[in-house]
Amino acid sequence: MPHRTSRRTLLTATAAVTAAAATGALTPPAVASAHSTNASTDRRLRRIIAGMSLEEKVGQLFVMRVYGHSATDPDQADIDANLKEIGVRTAAELISTYHVGGIIYFTWAHNTRDPHQIADLSNGLQRAALAERHRVPLLVSTDQEHGIVCRVGEPATLLPGAMALGAGGSRSDTRRAAWIAGTELAALGINQNYAPDADVNVNPANPVIGVRSFGSDPDAVADLVAAQVKGYQGAGIASTAKHFPGHGDTNTDSHTGLPVINHTRAQWEELDAPPFRAAIRARIDSIMTAHIVVPALDPSEDPATLSRPILTGILREELGYDGVVVTDSLGMEGVRTKYGDDRVPVLALLAGVDQLLNPPNLSVAWNAVLEAVRSGEISEARIEESILRILRLKSGLGLFRDPFVSHRGVERTVGSRAHRAAADRIAERTTTLLADPGSLLPLSRRTHRNLLVVGADPASPSGTTGPPTGTLAHAFGELGFSARALSTGTAPNQAKIDEAVAAAEGKDAVVVATYNVTASSSQRTLVTALVATGVPVVTVAIRNPYDIAHLTGTGVAASLAAYSWTDVELRAAARVIAGRAEPEGTLPVPVQRADDPTQVLYPVGHGLSY
Repeated sequence: MPHRTSRRTLLTATAAVTAAAATGALTPPAVASAHSTNASTDRRLRRIIAGMSLEEKVGQLFVMRVYGHSATDPDQADIDANLKEIGVRTAAELISTYHVGGIIYFTWAHNTRDPHQIADLSNGLQRAALAERHRVPLLVSTDQEHGIVCRVGEPATLLPGAMALGAGGSRSDTRRAAWIAGTELAALGINQNYAPDADVNVNPANPVIGVRSFGSDPDAVADLVAAQVKGYQGAGIASTAKHFPGHGDTNTDSHTGLPVINHTRAQWEELDAPPFRAAIRARIDSIMTAHIVVPALDPSEDPATLSRPILTGILREELGYDGVVVTDSLGMEGVRTKYGDDRVPVLALLAGVDQLLNPPNLSVAWNAVLEAVRSGEISEARIEESILRILRLKSGLGLFRDPFVSHRGVERTVGSRAHRAAADRIAERTTTLLADPGSLLPLSRRTHRNLLVVGADPASPSGTTGPPTGTLAHAFGELGFSARALSTGTAPNQAKIDEAVAAAEGKDAVVVATYNVTASSSQRTLVTALVATGVPVVTVAIRNPYDIAHLTGTGVAASLAAYSWTDVELRAAARVIAGRAEPEGTLPVPVQRADDPTQVLYPVGHGLSY
C-alpha cells in the first residue's frame, strides 16, 4: 500500500514548520492516492465484504447527514429533527440501523460548533462504527471549499476560495492553502473533503458556481485543481473534484432545477474536461457527479448522476478513473426532477456511482437499493465493486489502523499561528485592483483617515465573524484609520441610501462592499448617491468580480475584487486599500461590458498595481 502521512506525523510536521511558515515556507509533502492498493490489502478487504450481510453492504454505499453535536447525546431539538427526517434519534442509532459508510457534516445540522466538539463528534461516530460487527470505520466528509462554501469556521484557519486563488495564479499558494485546510480537517476527524471545485466558470450568470471556480481558462483551472488535490491528499485526507462532467456553463442552480448544458462534445473536451483529467493525473481520491443534462454526452437527457454513458462510458472507460465516484446531494431538485426518490439511488448505482450522498429519505433510498439487489436489477457483484473502492479509500487513509483524533492534535493544529499567517499572505496575493483612474489608492492616514464603510450584508458563511462592513471597518481600525460601519444590505431602500449619504458627510473616503450588482440593483443607486456627495468612493466586490461592469460610469474613485466576504479576504482587501500590501491579484475571468456583453471590459489577467 502506498505510504499515507499519519496524523501523528502531521502534528509533528505542523509544529516543525511553524518558524518556516512565518516566512511563507509551508511546503506540503508529496502523497500517493488513497484509492491505490495492493493484492494483499485487496484480499483482506474482500474478506470483510464477503462476511457482510446484504443490508450491511447496502449501508456502506450511503453517506448521510445527521443532526447533533454529539454522536450519542444530541440536543432535544436535534433528536426531534433526526426522528422526523431519518427515523432515528442519534448518529449512533443511524449507524447501527442503516450501517452507513459515511457521515457528512453541515453547519445547519449543528455538527460544527467548535473544533473540540467536532473532534469529539468524529470520535463518537467512529466508536459507533467500530461497534458494528465488521468494525469498518467511517468516511466523515464535509464541503470545506473555503471562500463562500465553508462548514468549519473560526477558530479554524479560513483561506481564500477558488476564484481568489485563481486571481493569485500561484500553484504553490493553491497547494499550500489546501494542505493547511487538509491538516486541520484531519485533526478534526474529517477525512474526506468535497473540494476542489473543478468547474470552469465560463458563464458570468452562473448562479451556483461563480467564485467557487478557479476561473474561466480550462488550462489554468486544471493546474490549480491538480495543486489542490496534491495539497489535500498530502495532508492525509481524501480530495473530491466536482462536479463531473462540468457545471461551469449554466443559468440554472441544480439545487432548485435541472440545468442543461449545450456544449458539443468538442466543446466539452476543450472547456470542461481538462480539470478532471488533471485531477485524475494527480491521482484524485474521489470525484463528485453533477445533476446536469449534457445532451452531447448522453442523448437520453438523464442527469449526469444517473447517466451510464457519462459515468461509466466517459469517466471510467475513456478517462480511466477507478477511484470513488460520489453523487452530489440526492436531495437536490436537479436529480429528483425526472425520477422518484426510490429510483434515483438505483439508477445512480447502475450508472457507475459508488457513494450515494444525503438522500432526502434514507429509508426509501436504502430499501430501494436493497430491493433492487434482491430482485436482480442490480447484481450483488456490482455493489461489491463499489464497496471495494470505498474500503480501499478508507484503508489508504489509515482509518482501519486508527480513525481517532485527539484534543492535543486539535490544539496544536487547528487555527495555528503559522496557518493563519500563511492564510493572510495568500489572501493579499489574491486581492485584485481593477480600476483606480485618479490614483486615489493607497489611502493615506494623513489625508483619508476618517472612513465610512457601507454595503452589502449577505448571509454569512462560516468564515465570517459578522457583517462585511463591520469586518472591514475593524480591519481599517487596526491599520490606524477611524472607520464607521453602516450595513446597507444587498438591496438598500431609499431610507438606507439617505442614511448612508448623511453618514458620508465629513468623511475622507467611503468604502462600499458590493455583492452581485446588476443594472437594476439599488446597490448601484447607493454608489451613485455616495459619489454625488463629492467624497471619494472605493468599491470592493465581495463575491463575483463582475460588479464593476455595472458601476462603470458612476464616478467611483477605485474598484477592487475580493472574491468573498470571509474575514481573511476582507482583511486582505483593507490592507491593500491602506497600502500595507500590494494588489497582486489579476482577473481569472473576463468582465464583459454591461451595455454590450459581447465586448470585454477587463480581460483575463487584468489587474493594477501601485
